[in-house]
Amino acid sequence: MAKNKFHDGPGPSQRQLRVGELIRRTLSEVLSRGDVHDPDLNRMSITVGEVRTSPDLKIATAYVLPLGGKGQEDVIELLARNKGELRRMVGKKVGLKFSPDLRFRLDDTFDRMDDTRRLFEQDAVRRDLKE
Repeated sequence: MAKNKFHDGPGPSQRQLRVGELIRRTLSEVLSRGDVHDPDLNRMSITVGEVRTSPDLKIATAYVLPLGGKGQEDVIELLARNKGELRRMVGKKVGLKFSPDLRFRLDDTFDRMDDTRRLFEQDAVRRDLKE
């Protein structure tokens, strides 16, 4: 079984969590203000749900979702196309010694919540929960 570099050991350190949240806020702010020099990206409303950093803080993976869920493939492509500019902005605003390499993934948290909700609505599961 291959190990995932984001989930080795007991979990992310306080430093990883703090830096991830700083990056998340910065990306959200930059994207909402339309600071990027790409009109296609600036036309989209993008939610940055979470940012996970590697233990050495060299890689930051941002979990994003376009508002309304439409254009998911487009948003990843647009963010990847502008990641150099986004990386410079994040590095400048967050104040890290080295700006992390940004990666973008679709945030499937809401899909998992819907699946969990449907699971809890099943008769067999409700019956088990009552006991």
